[in-house]
Amino acid sequence: MNSNFKDSNKVSWWALISDAFTNEERDYTRGSLKQAVVLLAIPMMLEMSMEALFAITDIFFVAKLGAEAIATVGLTEAFVTLIYAISIGFSMALTALVARRIGEKNNQRANLIAGQSIVIAAAVSLLIGILGANYSQDILRFMGASDSLIEHNSGYTTIMLGGSGTIIFLFILNGIFRGAGDPIVAMRAIWLACGINIVLDPCLIFGLGPFPELGIEGAAIATNIGRGIGVAYCAYILLHGNSRIQIRLPYLVPVFEELKLLVKVSIGGISQFLIATSSWILLMKLMAEYGSTALAGYTIAIRIIDFIILPAWGLSNSVSTLVGQNLGAAKVERAQQSVVYVATYNFIFMMSIALIFLGFAEPIVRIFTADAETVVYAAQCLRVLSYGFGFYAIGLVLIQAFNGAGDTYTPTWINGICFWLFQIPAAYYLAKNLSMGPSGIFYAILVAESLMAVVALLVFMRGTWKKTSV
Repeated sequence: MNSNFKDSNKVSWWALISDAFTNEERDYTRGSLKQAVVLLAIPMMLEMSMEALFAITDIFFVAKLGAEAIATVGLTEAFVTLIYAISIGFSMALTALVARRIGEKNNQRANLIAGQSIVIAAAVSLLIGILGANYSQDILRFMGASDSLIEHNSGYTTIMLGGSGTIIFLFILNGIFRGAGDPIVAMRAIWLACGINIVLDPCLIFGLGPFPELGIEGAAIATNIGRGIGVAYCAYILLHGNSRIQIRLPYLVPVFEELKLLVKVSIGGISQFLIATSSWILLMKLMAEYGSTALAGYTIAIRIIDFIILPAWGLSNSVSTLVGQNLGAAKVERAQQSVVYVATYNFIFMMSIALIFLGFAEPIVRIFTADAETVVYAAQCLRVLSYGFGFYAIGLVLIQAFNGAGDTYTPTWINGICFWLFQIPAAYYLAKNLSMGPSGIFYAILVAESLMAVVALLVFMRGTWKKTSV
């Protein structure tokens, strides 16, 4: 296997960044660890930046349709996060398992695990797509949407939920590539999907050129088409490309023991995100009580923050690959050192963004809306949450370190304590009992996310993650 790592005293940053965009096979269990972090992190950060751009693009164009349309996107997205939870949780487990097998130099079993994940993804996509499309209005009503919003905009929710298989497959296929140490493929898939979405969004929403004017439903159609093409690209590489993971028909035949292992590790990953996203749904439901303007401001602020958090999460994802592969190669200290490096880089990145948000919250929000009241809510949300960005940066890396080791259950109970036992009660108490309204929700999120980082650090220092067997 070609390591492709250069003499750290001679290589320039420009050469290293250029190498990050090549799809060469590398061994991340030896050579310069700092170079390994850069080579993995750059495409993973760009991948997640494009994922964030999906959300930013939709809200940018949908915002032209008014506060009710923005609220529809926010309420739908809050429920779609349950699908993200399943997709991301399963994807993280898959990354850990594939990385461990690659570290053990057992590529054939890595191929088998990848094939079995596709079997599960197909079944889950079919089930969620059917249920989501048929109960979209009931879902919006549960989320606190007004009758007017449901009557005029529920088509957006129907299309988004009906096409949710594109979300599931894109995350799972990209999880395979990340675990294999081929992040450039995952990055290209997201870039392709996002580029198509950016072009189609205004065309289908406003009816530009030969396209029909579909309003908010056009945004949902554009997103699903973009993601669907990204999925097709990933599938092509797995079937016909030069990735170290190769899917052949025998790997798609269900194998009970491998399916059992995938489900076992995935339960922890899915559970930790279900806890976080169910908390998110309840916060959105609580925010909806303060009207469409407050909900629109919160939605815009969260989309802007996602644009930053997702690249930081991409940087954190490099830890999953490095920890998984190095534990597979029995290089425990190298796995631990990778966490220190990535946490340092992530902290610097997030603190830089926090300073920008604290100083320029209003101008940033006005890019998306000119409504004065919406700007006030969104800017306040940006500023309050920015105070915790340093904690978020470290927490993201530590959680991904646990997941990369295959210990998906530790983040689950950490999330349960911080989100269910603290964040939700705190949000309701501050917003209602202390009459802080939306501000109370913002501060509850700040403290809960910061608490999660502190707890994760204490658990990480105990070192039990190093002994996880998958």
